[in-house]
Amino acid sequence: MFFRNLTCFRFPASLDLADLESRLADCALKPVGPLEPSSRGFVPPFGRDAEAYAHRVGNAVWLSVGGEDRLLPAAVVNDQLAKKLAALEEREGRKPGGRARKRLKEELVQELLPRAFVRPTRTDALLDLGHGVCVVDTASRKTGEAVVSEIRRALGSFPALPLNAEVAPRGVLTGWLAGDPLPAGLALGDECELRDPADQGAVVKVQRMELQSDEIARHLEAGKQVARLALTLDDHVSFVLGEDLVVRKFKLLDGAVDQLESSEREDLRAELDARFALMAGEFERLFAVLEAALKLSKAEA
Repeated sequence: MFFRNLTCFRFPASLDLADLESRLADCALKPVGPLEPSSRGFVPPFGRDAEAYAHRVGNAVWLSVGGEDRLLPAAVVNDQLAKKLAALEEREGRKPGGRARKRLKEELVQELLPRAFVRPTRTDALLDLGHGVCVVDTASRKTGEAVVSEIRRALGSFPALPLNAEVAPRGVLTGWLAGDPLPAGLALGDECELRDPADQGAVVKVQRMELQSDEIARHLEAGKQVARLALTLDDHVSFVLGEDLVVRKFKLLDGAVDQLESSEREDLRAELDARFALMAGEFERLFAVLEAALKLSKAEA
């Protein structure tokens, strides 16, 4: 169990989460109703057979938002609607108006929903209580906001906001690629995205390439700036940091994963617990580095 993308939100580190477990349980996922398009709620991180809705290791809390969505493709609805409209036109001798079309479509959706397939979803999140950071395993800000909204619904109040840097992330990333000293422990990876600052300007995406090369230098000399940059931290973590402050392609490297292989665990729960503890620890180290380098704002209590 390792997160692949990290969309972060800042909340006050002093926030009282003493009754988190009971509040999450009160907002547990309920099966989607026959006439509902979707349902959201919390599920046990260790799987449906587990009881706890939150798992804590030190200052890190693992929780999961589950969902059930009824799959009703627009093409199916539109096809059935066209048939109903054609039949109505033939019967009445005139084309239905806008209101009639809207009413027929609403009735059709209500008719088809109970027969639609249900797709389960799950999005994991980590609460770093030491730094006051909610980390959602997604690269989508919309999905991240949805998870934060579910936490807010459960707690009644959860003042979490997207990360904000007091310096321009694009400027910092461009400087690192151009040769500015990187923070201790960080090293360049083999991937980046360069953008011309002009509207509708050129975009250059580089993968599996030495970034300190003449070709990259020429792009920088031409005025292109770094929108995404691959980095590693102490040979433990590799990731791609974007100017939007989203961490993509987060991966634990052998230097970190070797710690898992050096200890034996008897069951799957113990294995997941160890993986979460390792990932949470590596994230805490990474966030401390990025917080200082990008001057990330703290949330006000």
